[in-house]
Amino acid sequence: MPDTTSQTMPFLSDVATLRARAREHLEHGAVTPALNADPARTVEILQNVLATELVCVLRYTQHAVTASGLSSQGAKAEFAEHAREEQDHAMWVAERIAQLGGTPNFDPDGMADRSASQFSPGENLVDMIRENLIAERIAVEHYQELVRYFGDRDPTTRALIERILAVEEEHADDMHDLLVAHEGQPMLPNG
Repeated sequence: MPDTTSQTMPFLSDVATLRARAREHLEHGAVTPALNADPARTVEILQNVLATELVCVLRYTQHAVTASGLSSQGAKAEFAEHAREEQDHAMWVAERIAQLGGTPNFDPDGMADRSASQFSPGENLVDMIRENLIAERIAVEHYQELVRYFGDRDPTTRALIERILAVEEEHADDMHDLLVAHEGQPMLPNG
């Protein structure tokens, strides 16, 4: 069956119109009339994502430093790697906030309240792994909601969240595997 969508939906703007629009409102930087999302609301949402990522950096870093025991070396290395990746996510989100005309909020005051995940030091290695798995599951569910929210209204922010989401799903899988290894029982059904 032929694709009739491209035949019935003309380009929104001709080249002359695109060029003219690009010369208007240069103070808005990357924010153009084609953005169908409210930049201020997007910045507000991304401030919470930034706080979530920073809380994850802190939690993973603490766990990488404080985990102890004979079998902790692999988990400590995994925690440290995840802390670095969460730091990357925070930088990507902060850069998007700035692109949209906002100022990234790195102020530690209120960060825990803005974050979807929580900071938990954990009593022992298994508690640390469990807390990280819980935090990753929170991030996965929250970011899936954000992907749906941004949809076609803001494809750049949606793509950013999708990029982060893919890594968070890997982190959750890693934490699940560590939990199984340290508790000695599979939690997922064999399939």
